[in-house]
Amino acid sequence: MEKISFSKMSGAGNDFIVLDLNVNPKFSLNDSTIKNLCDRRNGIGADGVITISNNDQYDFEMKYFNADGSTGSLCGNGARCAIKFAKRSNRLKNGTAKFLSNGELYSGEILDKNRIKFYFNSPRKIKRNFMLKAADQLIKANYINTGSPHVIIKIEDVLKNPKNLNSSYNNLDEFPVFQLGKEIRYHKDFSPEGANINFIKITDRKIYIRTYERGVENETLACGSGSAAAALIGFFNEELNPPISLITRGGDELIVDFSHVDSDLSEAKLEEQKIKELSLTGPAKIIFTGEFSITSFYNNRRTNG
Repeated sequence: MEKISFSKMSGAGNDFIVLDLNVNPKFSLNDSTIKNLCDRRNGIGADGVITISNNDQYDFEMKYFNADGSTGSLCGNGARCAIKFAKRSNRLKNGTAKFLSNGELYSGEILDKNRIKFYFNSPRKIKRNFMLKAADQLIKANYINTGSPHVIIKIEDVLKNPKNLNSSYNNLDEFPVFQLGKEIRYHKDFSPEGANINFIKITDRKIYIRTYERGVENETLACGSGSAAAALIGFFNEELNPPISLITRGGDELIVDFSHVDSDLSEAKLEEQKIKELSLTGPAKIIFTGEFSITSFYNNRRTNG
């Protein structure tokens, strides 16, 4: 029975099953297989699956799949893990990388043994300080697409304690991320694709962040593209200047850096903002490597989540 080799990787607590398609040429993925692999009770367990393959024009090609099998969006922490994996698999000539992710060209670099830097493409669809109806109230929110769509909400802007959500709204640790995140993720304003929901609190010029991720349909320990989105909103709304430090749910620190051309932050000029060299730096590591049977995860048994 043929075995499939994999690496389990973590980018600041965002964890992934990484498959090298050149090493495993006979392995194919479908929604059911991905769900079974990511199942934390009956599978390997992960927030998503990443495949790495050779590319004639660039250092490698990465494809990212959420734990529910969906794809099409960028995963910032996953990209950082892919860069580290590419170095380990001798795909990089030096410490820099140019690669495709779900059809788009990106770049990154290895700063040292533990820190990987990833460069985003320009953010788009920026909207800030709009009112969103959720949890029996109007909540001030922000929206930005950094390769994946993100809603950013300061916990202080959740104005009252709605029914069935008994929590202190001044304490991010106690904030009802799952309940409120799940509701807003499916909000009609973001249909049909939905959005990832990030709740933040700014303390001592640092952003503390918790994220409900679509596709995982739960809170994750970190979200790279969400951290980039939160940092940009921190710049636009809170006068935080780059580089901006973010503390994830898992306790790791991510650094978002960028340069900007236009100093006019009025609503009329917001869509014209020229954000350059938007980057995400943080830890990425291989947790363990292993093998599984090629047929082990092909069945259609029901998975959690």
